[in-house]
Amino acid sequence: MSDSSILRSEKYHRNCHSERRAFLQRATALVAGTAAARFLSAQPQQSASASAPMFNGFKISKVQTTGADINVVSGGQGPPVLLLHGNPQTHVMWHKIAAPLAGEFTVVAADLRGYGDSSKPADGENHFNYSKRAMALDQVEVMSHFGFEKFAVVGHDRGGRVGHRMALDHPDRVTKLVVIDIVPTYKLLHSVNNEVATAFYHWFFLIQPAPFPETLIANNAEFYLKYMMFRDMSRNEVPAWMGQDAFAEYLRCFRDSGTIHANCEDYRAAASIDMKHDEEDLNHKIVCPMLALWGERGAVHRLFDVLDAWRERAVNVRGKHLAGRHFLPEEIPDETLAELRAFLSS
Repeated sequence: MSDSSILRSEKYHRNCHSERRAFLQRATALVAGTAAARFLSAQPQQSASASAPMFNGFKISKVQTTGADINVVSGGQGPPVLLLHGNPQTHVMWHKIAAPLAGEFTVVAADLRGYGDSSKPADGENHFNYSKRAMALDQVEVMSHFGFEKFAVVGHDRGGRVGHRMALDHPDRVTKLVVIDIVPTYKLLHSVNNEVATAFYHWFFLIQPAPFPETLIANNAEFYLKYMMFRDMSRNEVPAWMGQDAFAEYLRCFRDSGTIHANCEDYRAAASIDMKHDEEDLNHKIVCPMLALWGERGAVHRLFDVLDAWRERAVNVRGKHLAGRHFLPEEIPDETLAELRAFLSS
C-alpha cells in the first residue's frame, strides 16, 4: 500500500471513530435527558394548599404514577400505613381515624384513580385501567414516592379489593392487610342468588354499558349518593355519623361526570378483567398477616361467613364483626380505630 493510501486509511478510521464517539455522546445525552424527564415527571406536584382539609396536621399532594395522578394526604410518624377508601367515597372517609392513627404511624390516605381528586384515565382494553391491578400499582408507586418500600394497607370496600390485589401482586411490599366489610370479589360473584343480587344490586347496574348507568346517576347525583350511603330516603338528611362537611365533599367529587364514569368502570372491571386475574391466582394466597372487620348490621355479615371466605384466600387471617353497618370508620370510629391499632402494632 502506498504512503498516500495509508494516510487516507488512517484519516478515514479517525473520522469514523470521531463520528462514532459523537453518536454515542448524542445517544447518551438523549437517554440521560429522557431518564431525567421521567424522573422529574414522577415527582409529586404539590397543591396550592399545604394543609389538608378535615385532616389536621396533614399535608396534601399529587403524586404522578405510571398511569394516573393520585391525590394524597399524609401525616404522622412511625411505621407506614396506607388507607384506601371505598365506593362512592374518597380519602375523606378516614377523617375521624387518620389523626389519632398518625400519633403512632405515618399515615398516607389516597384517592383511588377515578375517585376524588385523583385523575380519571381512559378505560383501557377490557376496562384494564380500572382493574384492581392497575389501582394497586398506583398505590405502590405512591408509597415508593414517600420512601416506603414496605407498608401496611387498610382498605374499606373497593379499597379492600385493591389491597387484596396488591397483597397478591406485590407480596414483598405489603406487611399487613386489613379489609373492611367485604368478601373477595370472586367469592361474591360466584355466590349470586336472590338475596345477594338484591343486596348488591348496584354491582349489576353499574356494569351495564356506557352511558346507561352514567346517564341515570347524573340525572340526580345527590339522590343516588344518599341512597348508596344511607339506604333510607324517608328522611332526606345526612346522618350525624357522617356529618355535613364530609358529605359535601363526597358530593362535590361525585357531581363530576368523569367520576361517575370511572365509578362505573371500577365495577365493569370487577366483573371482567378482575375476575380473570382472580381466576389466575386461585392457587395463590395472601401471605402477610390479615385482619377482616365487618359490620354486624350489614349485608356482608348477613349473607356470608366472612372469616371462612377470607381463609380461602389467605394463610393467616383473623377478624370480627363490629357494631356498625358498612361505613365503619365513620359510623363507629373509636371501635374501628382500636382494632386497627391492636392489629397494626402487633
